[in-house]
Amino acid sequence: MCKGRMKSAQQSSTDWSEAITLTVADNKPQPVLTVSPLWLSPGDSVTLNCSVTDPSAGWRFYWYKAVPILADNYYSYELLPGSISGTEQDSYIVHGQTHTAGYVCRAGRGDPVFYTLNSEHKFAWSGDVHSSASLTVSPDTVQHFTSESVSLNCKGNSTEWRVRKFTEKSYLASCSNWGTMTGSTCNIGRNWHRDTGVYWCESGSGEFSNAVNITIQEQHIILASPVYPVTEGDSVSLSCKLRRQQFALNVFFYRNGELIQNDTRWELNISAVSKSEEGFYKCKYSQQVSPQSWMSVKAGSRPEGSSFPVEFVIRLVCGIILLPLLLLLYCYKPSKDSCFIRPIQSESTDRGSARSHVVYQNEAEPNECSSPLNDAADSQNVTNSLIELKDIGKKRKQHEPEESVDYSDVTTETAGL
Repeated sequence: MCKGRMKSAQQSSTDWSEAITLTVADNKPQPVLTVSPLWLSPGDSVTLNCSVTDPSAGWRFYWYKAVPILADNYYSYELLPGSISGTEQDSYIVHGQTHTAGYVCRAGRGDPVFYTLNSEHKFAWSGDVHSSASLTVSPDTVQHFTSESVSLNCKGNSTEWRVRKFTEKSYLASCSNWGTMTGSTCNIGRNWHRDTGVYWCESGSGEFSNAVNITIQEQHIILASPVYPVTEGDSVSLSCKLRRQQFALNVFFYRNGELIQNDTRWELNISAVSKSEEGFYKCKYSQQVSPQSWMSVKAGSRPEGSSFPVEFVIRLVCGIILLPLLLLLYCYKPSKDSCFIRPIQSESTDRGSARSHVVYQNEAEPNECSSPLNDAADSQNVTNSLIELKDIGKKRKQHEPEESVDYSDVTTETAGL
């Protein structure tokens, strides 16, 4: 409280003011951290934002990366580059993030520095599998009935693992809270509830695995869709599942809310998936509709050894095959009335049914072969020739002398155009 008096009136003063109580709390404020994007594509930049409930000025912000500590079932924190003295900006960008990562922030001000509490953990998840740490799910699907058992297995460059889950309500827990961890595998039994969320593995060497969405459904219909990103060009199958009954009517499949298949098939098969087919999928049977699941499509990579252009090889082979035929067509003498090939005489050889003969339209005045482009006047009377080559030297004896050219059963038909 307070009171006042005039300088000239030393004996008089005001009454005391009403009392105001000032309480100093031991609780420190806790900032709120947001991460964008939550799901990474390779090479994405991650933006972190840290806000303090007290909006007054003077705060500096400190940014940390979470490192798994399996022995304590928690995390240690490493300062991100450039934030050892804090940043004036309440945002921070992590460039080129490729793997799943956890982040924390806090704020401080004054001298000596008064620090806030650490924020809650936030994660940027990646669905890409890498060799140092990976998570596999069995059965390999996003949605599961509560009556199903599910196995989560960790693999990579470590002998110690834990499986963690981040729920829709921002609750972070380990397998020991909702399943049974045996070695590198977390087993979740039947009748499990409230376990919808994002799952991943953490290794004793501080690695994060790929992350997967898992949805647990108590309703009677689910969509079985790939739990991992699929690669462009691969075949993909999504299926509609009922808890008990069999399909007797049409099954409807939707992508991003649009109907894409309506028939008696309970599967949606995509022979070669493309990036345009990425999206939210769901199925409907009778009056029952499954929850929707996101199917991610990643860019395909050319297999090793396939960089040599296939189209070039095909064209080269076709050219080799067609070149002799083109040379044969070239060796026709165009005239106003006829064109012929001079038959090659050779000794009679037993070749079964393969006998050499040539049929001409006009054999009155045979001439030597010449180019069909030599005489401009003759170009008005072009000859179209169809040549059939049959049984050429298939039965040549091992030591039989080779002939320069051998036409067996060659028929030439000409028609003036």
